[in-house]
Amino acid sequence: MRLRPGSARGLPVEMAVRWLGPAGLRLLLRAAGAGTASGSAAGRSVLGAPWRPGVAWRPSRCGGSAAEASATKAEDDPLLQWLLLLVPVTAFGLGTWQVQRRKWKLKLIAELESRVMAEPIPLPADPLELNTLEYRPVRVRGRFDHSKELYVMPRTMVDPAREAQEAGRISSSAKSGAYVITPFHCSDLGTTILVNRGFVPRRKVNPETRQKGQIEGEVDLVGMVRLTETRKPFVPENNPEKNQWHYRDLEAMARATGADPIFIDADFQSTVPGGPIGGQTRVTLRNEHLQYIVTWYGLCAATSYLWLKKFMRRPPLLR
Repeated sequence: MRLRPGSARGLPVEMAVRWLGPAGLRLLLRAAGAGTASGSAAGRSVLGAPWRPGVAWRPSRCGGSAAEASATKAEDDPLLQWLLLLVPVTAFGLGTWQVQRRKWKLKLIAELESRVMAEPIPLPADPLELNTLEYRPVRVRGRFDHSKELYVMPRTMVDPAREAQEAGRISSSAKSGAYVITPFHCSDLGTTILVNRGFVPRRKVNPETRQKGQIEGEVDLVGMVRLTETRKPFVPENNPEKNQWHYRDLEAMARATGADPIFIDADFQSTVPGGPIGGQTRVTLRNEHLQYIVTWYGLCAATSYLWLKKFMRRPPLLR
C-alpha cells in the first residue's frame, strides 16, 4: 500500500504509531515538505500538537514521572533521613553494649572457676556468710538422717564425658532419676544441714532398694555451697506433703526436715557403692555475647551503607 503525503492525518493515534512507528512518521513528514499546504497539515503530530522539526516523538511516561517525583521528595525529607539513621546508630549502640556484657561475663566465669577449684574451707558458723559463698567447697563432719530423705525429680546425672559425646544431638541417652537430699547433723557445729548426696536412677529412688549405700556413723564430707532456687517458668510447684520436689526451695525443705536452710552438693568422692552418685553440681554460664556482637555490628555496617547510598549526595564529577 502506498501512502500519499498527509494521508495519516485522520488516523487514530494508536494506529499511526503501530503502522508507521516514530521513525516512519518522521520520514513521512519530511517527504511531505514543510512549505506546502499538505505539509502544514501533516506537520501536526498525531497527538494534535504542532510539529517541531528536530524533536523526536517519545511515548508519555506520566506514571514513571510521578513515582520518581515521590522518591525524590522522600529523599529530600530531612526528618525521614534522620529517622532512618537511627537504625545503624541503635545497632552500633547495642553492639557496644554487648562488648561490655562479654567482658563482664568473662570476668564472672573466671571468678566462678577460681571459686570452684579452691581448697575446701570449714563450713561457716554464721549462715549469712553463705550468701557470698555459692559454689565454694566447704568441709563438714557429722552423720546422715536417712529417715527424712527428700527427692528432687526428674533429674539426669551430670556426666561431662557423655555430654561431650552427645553435644549437638537432638536426643540424649541419659536416664531419668532423682537427687537424694538427706539431712546431715554437723557434730562440730551442732546444726543440721541439707546435703544433696547425688543421683539415683528412678528404680533406686526407694531407699529400700539401696540399703548398702545408706551410710551409718560419722563421716567427713566435702561439698559445694548452694543457695535457694527460684522456680522457673513451666516447672511444677513443690508438694512437700507428698515429698515431691522440683526445684531447690531451702526454706520449705528445712521446714519439712527440721534442718537449717543450709544446702551443699556432696562431691564425687562422697560416692559409696550402692549409694547415690555424688558430684552433681552443674557449673555452667552461657556466654553467647560474641554472636550478639557480630550480629549488631554487622547490622550497623549494612544499614549504614544503605543509608549513605540513599541519602548522601555525590559531587557531579563522581556521578
